[in-house]
Amino acid sequence: MNIVTLLPFIVLIGAMFLMTRSAKKKQAQAAQMRNEMQPGTGVRTIGGMYATVKEIGDETVLLEVAPGVHAVYAKNAIGAVLEDSEYNRIVHGDDDSDTVVPDDASSLTEVADDAEGQEGAAKADLTKKDAAEAADSEVEKDGKADGETEAK
Repeated sequence: MNIVTLLPFIVLIGAMFLMTRSAKKKQAQAAQMRNEMQPGTGVRTIGGMYATVKEIGDETVLLEVAPGVHAVYAKNAIGAVLEDSEYNRIVHGDDDSDTVVPDDASSLTEVADDAEGQEGAAKADLTKKDAAEAADSEVEKDGKADGETEAK
């Protein structure tokens, strides 16, 4: 047999080997993460529910999903083990950052308020006008209506 005919098969087998290797590596990392769980840590299930670990069995985990509400889950159902700060930020809304978010849009209009004090600053008129008023204002601006030109 010619090596050129075997080359596609060799490439295909190599690609399959690399894909299964990376999948096994991800599974091993997930299993290690689940084995490092301890009671009291915050977790996120694969369904997106956040809970606190209460007890760990061989194949199951007892989670406290709300104060006084416990549920038994399979260990494989744990999607992520969260750090305490991240869990508190998501579940309890605790935010350690000093970022201040205004409750209104006043910070967006401060620039417009500053522009009013400048000389010659034109303020945009955003109010609605009816068709007759709009046509009259166009004629008043330059003495011409739409479509009129200065050509004689």
